[in-house]
Amino acid sequence: MPQETPVDSLTDDQAIAELARLANLIDAANRAYHQRDAPELSDAAYDALKRRNTAIEARFPHLKRADSPSEQVGAAPADGFGKIRHAVRMLSLANAFDDQDVVEFDARIRRYLGLDDEAALAYTAEPKIDGLSLSLRYENGQLVYAATRGDGETGEDVTANARTIGDIPARITGTPDVIEIRGEVYMTHQDFSALNAAGGRSFANPRNAAAGSLRQLDPEITRARPLRFFAYAWGVQSAPLGSTQWDSLERLKTMGFSVNPLTRRCLGPKALLEHYRHIEALRPTLGYDIDGVVYKLDDLDLQERLGFRATTPRWAIAHKFPAETAWTRLEAIDIQVGRTGALSPVARLAPVNVGGVLVSNATLHNEDYIAGRNSQGEPIRDGRDIRIGDWVQIYRAGDVIPKIADVDLARRPVDAKPFRFPDHCPDCGSAAVREPGDSTHRCTGGLICPAQAIEKLKHFVSRGAFDIEGLGARQIEMFFTDDLLPVREPVDIFTLAARDAANLAKLKNRDGFGDRSAAKLFEAIEARRRIPLSRFLFALGIRHLGEVAAGDLARHFGRWQDLASAADLAAPAAACQIAADAAELSERARAADEGRRPEVKKTRDALWQGLSPDARAAWEDLIGIEGVGAVLAASLVTTLTQPKERASIDRLVAELIEIVPPEARGDAGVLTGKTVVFTGTLTRMTRAEAKVRAEALGAKVAGSVSARTDFLIAGEGAGSKATKAAALGVTVIDEDAWLAMSRG
Repeated sequence: MPQETPVDSLTDDQAIAELARLANLIDAANRAYHQRDAPELSDAAYDALKRRNTAIEARFPHLKRADSPSEQVGAAPADGFGKIRHAVRMLSLANAFDDQDVVEFDARIRRYLGLDDEAALAYTAEPKIDGLSLSLRYENGQLVYAATRGDGETGEDVTANARTIGDIPARITGTPDVIEIRGEVYMTHQDFSALNAAGGRSFANPRNAAAGSLRQLDPEITRARPLRFFAYAWGVQSAPLGSTQWDSLERLKTMGFSVNPLTRRCLGPKALLEHYRHIEALRPTLGYDIDGVVYKLDDLDLQERLGFRATTPRWAIAHKFPAETAWTRLEAIDIQVGRTGALSPVARLAPVNVGGVLVSNATLHNEDYIAGRNSQGEPIRDGRDIRIGDWVQIYRAGDVIPKIADVDLARRPVDAKPFRFPDHCPDCGSAAVREPGDSTHRCTGGLICPAQAIEKLKHFVSRGAFDIEGLGARQIEMFFTDDLLPVREPVDIFTLAARDAANLAKLKNRDGFGDRSAAKLFEAIEARRRIPLSRFLFALGIRHLGEVAAGDLARHFGRWQDLASAADLAAPAAACQIAADAAELSERARAADEGRRPEVKKTRDALWQGLSPDARAAWEDLIGIEGVGAVLAASLVTTLTQPKERASIDRLVAELIEIVPPEARGDAGVLTGKTVVFTGTLTRMTRAEAKVRAEALGAKVAGSVSARTDFLIAGEGAGSKATKAAALGVTVIDEDAWLAMSRG
């Protein structure tokens, strides 16, 4: 099998061809699997195609096909069956292939819901049955129809066939008026063997046999086949079955449905992984095929808040069982810089055959994975780190590139040294920063980093930024690779007209440009030489700096020069913040290894000693702005004080006519010139409404209490901010007093 070109090495033309190839292969595989019940690819090979397609689309989002496999579920219903449109789409599940993926799944949910690591989150864990998905609609307790998943939107009408399956009741009681019960049709190993032994069509495996039996045009053939059904979900329902996944499954049992007896309710990823190992150990004895374990968030209200991606829910994931493995030598660890600035370590291996594919690269995820710990600092691989020269176990589980499962310490070279993750970008030399709660180092070079430049430029001209008419993503890509009129950084946009004249109007000879379109583009660029400060800041593409925060910064500082000067003053404090975060991470890892509590405060205090009063004041002023915390402040200051990045910004500023300050607040407000801070829970208005009202009255709203704070408005549950305000002599008022003040 020829070795595939790594995704990071593809050109645009190669990516277009590869996306077309993958779309055809995946479509053919879907039809074979879902329509003919005769899969032509293994699950691992199919997953590999899907993951490669996803990776290419992530790197080349502008090349994503209209018929992208990432937007499709299953395959269209086959001819010969009636069609039923699902009232609620039947989606697929995202996949996890190792413990780290499961931990990250839990972490993503917590981040999305705004929950910390201490908040209890319960999940259900159940075997992933290798069968055919089926949806059963009941109205007033009577089975009305049964439909296969099809393409997720429309399935095949197999009602008559479903009525022949003993596990599917024709009538249920004690249920909502309308309910769709969803689950999996399957066949046991014993029944599969008996079916094949009886003669007639010979099936390759129980899944094919179950799917082929259910999708018979003659229901009497289905009746003669020993099919089973496990219920595990629901679609449309006129009333909820319960408030949790677990309670709803218990309700399904009382209605007469079979629910897999190995389903458990688990608290957190550790319990999920323990149950996964339990199910994996039982797998050979179950008597039916499973290919993993499905985890679902238990709380149905939280499921609703999380919602769905295009084809998968955010609140569920399928943890697949591992594929084939092999051992080989790790020859090098390379650091690749992605288009968002993420530094990704890649293992370069002595080539080895894994599952019929010659493998020479493997993903190493991030610094923690190499060091033998997860993002919470807990050991993985029993804490064994990965070093150049090690013998490592490789496995393929449908990934675009494989992963390292384990390390053989007995074969480790005596001179092998722990890998030190770089703190500077290998492409541009800018600082590479790892933020609190993030497992990835990111280059701060932004506009001047070759790996990020094209995406940063696309952002620079986007609607919320400079919004230059006639200069979109396609044109940026053209200019970026142009030899005569290159646009490699923002200032190049504003010198295009002069350079075009010097090159005898070369622009009008390019695809899509003529005299009129070139002139209109230059006019649009000229119109943007005056730009509001908030748009200017947002256009710089600084990590965490969105349109709202850009507006907050613009209102606080007023002028670009003042913000830049503040960043220069705060640079030592930002460096301390970043160093303290890194030191805390290392201290927590060391403490975990040594079985003691981490000395976090001691570590941070030691790093902050000796910081100048000016630097500390500038930093506190910055993080005191409502909507600007330490993470955004560190990102902003670090970016603006990188020499190459700052020089690029200065070149841009020199080409602009004016960076327009925000409109000054009126003087009529009763809080003009005052600084207010909100804390606790407000019961009469949202925090956003309170901020807008305070600003309308002329106040500056800060996020933290300092000596410059005039009023602290304390809602219910006010904590440390109220204590600090009292110590500083800041006036503290409750919500009633605030409302009276704000109404004049």
